Amino acid sequence: MKLTLLTLALAAAGCANPARSLTDVGGAAGGAYLGNRLSGGKPGWAAAGAAGGVALSEGAWTLAERAQGKAINAGMAKARSDAVKDLYWSKQRDQRPTATPPVLLYPINLPEQEIDGVIYQPSTRVLRINQ
Repeated sequence: MKLTLLTLALAAAGCANPARSLTDVGGAAGGAYLGNRLSGGKPGWAAAGAAGGVALSEGAWTLAERAQGKAINAGMAKARSDAVKDLYWSKQRDQRPTATPPVLLYPINLPEQEIDGVIYQPSTRVLRINQ
C-alpha cells in the first residue's frame, strides 16, 4: 500500500526541476499521509490527499514563478529606463560647449568713400568671427 502511494507520488512529480520534483513528492507524501490518517486508512482519501498535496505544491511553484516573472519584467523596464537616461545625458554632454570657442579677428581697411553725399574717411574695422 505504502509502496503504491510512493509510486503514485513519484509519477505525479515530473522531472523538469529537481527541487520542484522534491517538493511535489513531499506534498504528495504529506497529503497522502494526512488523507490516510484522517480517513482511518481509506485508500481513496489517501489518493485524494496525495493529489491535494501535489496541487498545493504546484500552486506554490506557480506563485513563485509568477513573482519571478514580475521581477524580471520590472528589471527589464528599469534597464530600458536607465538606457534612455544614459542616452539623454550623453547627448547633453555632447552638446555642451567647450571651454571657450575660438574667436578670430580680421582687420579690414576701408578706403575713403562717398555714400549719399557723405564722405567717409579711410578707417580700419575689425571683423570678429566666432567658431
